[in-house]
Amino acid sequence: MEKMKPYTLDEASEFEGLVMGEVKAGFPSPAEDIREKLDIVKLLVRHKASTFFFRIDGVSMVDAAMDDGDIIIVDRAIEPYNNCKAVCYIDGEYTVKRVEISDSKIRLMPANELNQRFKPIEVLPDNQFIIWGVVTYIIKKA
Repeated sequence: MEKMKPYTLDEASEFEGLVMGEVKAGFPSPAEDIREKLDIVKLLVRHKASTFFFRIDGVSMVDAAMDDGDIIIVDRAIEPYNNCKAVCYIDGEYTVKRVEISDSKIRLMPANELNQRFKPIEVLPDNQFIIWGVVTYIIKKA
């Protein structure tokens, strides 16, 4: 399981930058004169008091676009749902997985089709377990 540590918004640096306008991903266009302030927290965080950041440590979710070193934004105020990607706390450790929820069981599913080293985790009654929060965004290094 990945070792993860949550970071609160209070621990995260405030980021305020300039948005220069839109950038075309096709043919170049002349630069626009429109500039506005960018508040990354306002853009990416719906529930400030219940939102945390984690840095991914491991490769079990690479096929879900969560690579080692990426930062995920996790909102505890969002109700977990079947097939959501979530940070879970199981038997003393945090892990991020796709969560299969059915009437009879919960399974934590890795997303690593090219590396079968990671297997699904079936949550059993004797496991200490909670779905800690739902992943809302993934921040990647270019």
